[in-house]
Amino acid sequence: MPFREVNSKMVEATIVPGQRMFSQRGAMLAYRGEVSFTPNVQGGQGGVMSMIGRRVANEATPLMTVEGSGTVMFGHGGHHIQVINLSGDTLFVEADRLLAFDGTLEQGTVFLGSQGGVMGMVRGQVSGQGLFTTTLKGHGAVAVMAHGGVLEVPITPQHPVHVDPQAYVAHHGDVTNKLSTALGWRDMVGRGSGEAFQLQLSGSGAVYVQASEEKL
Repeated sequence: MPFREVNSKMVEATIVPGQRMFSQRGAMLAYRGEVSFTPNVQGGQGGVMSMIGRRVANEATPLMTVEGSGTVMFGHGGHHIQVINLSGDTLFVEADRLLAFDGTLEQGTVFLGSQGGVMGMVRGQVSGQGLFTTTLKGHGAVAVMAHGGVLEVPITPQHPVHVDPQAYVAHHGDVTNKLSTALGWRDMVGRGSGEAFQLQLSGSGAVYVQASEEKL
C-alpha cells in the first residue's frame, strides 16, 4: 500500500482489511475509519531477533501493528519524511529512522561488522550510530525519517559513494559497505564524523543522505 506525501513532514496511507502496516510508536498523527493500533512485541516479521538486535544496539524502537479499514496520517517530531518504494530488493536503514512500512515486507537485522569488520564496530562506538541495521526486503513502500531533507545518490560500479556515517539514512541495491578513516587510531578518539570517518558504498544501487548530521 503506497504512501501519499501530504507534505515534506507528513504521509498518508490507506489501510484495507486483510492487510497491515507497521509504524513506529507515536508516529500516528490522525486517522479516519475503523483502524486499530496494537503494540507488536516481535518487531514486525523479523521476530524476536530483530528486537534483540535493537536492545543490544541501544535502539529500542517498538513497533505498532496498524490494521483495519481507513486512512492514517503518519509523522514524527517534525522530521522530514522520505518514501522509498521497493521492488523485490533489500533496504538497509537505521531502526530509529523507520516511520512506517508495509506489512508485506520481510524484516531482519544485520550486524554492520559483517561487512565492515572492525571498522563497522568503530562506526557504532565512535560515530554514535547503531551496530545493528534493520533490513526490509520485498515489494512495498517504506517511509523513513531524516533531518533537513534527503538526497538520493546513485551508486554505480564505476562511481562508489563516500558518505559521512552520521549523514547516512539508508541504502538499497547490490551494495557493499566499508567504513574507513583518514586518521590514525590516536586521532580518532572523540571524532565521529566529517573527515575522520567515511562510509564507502560500492556496487549498484542508491544511498539516501540527510542534510543534517543531527541524530534522531
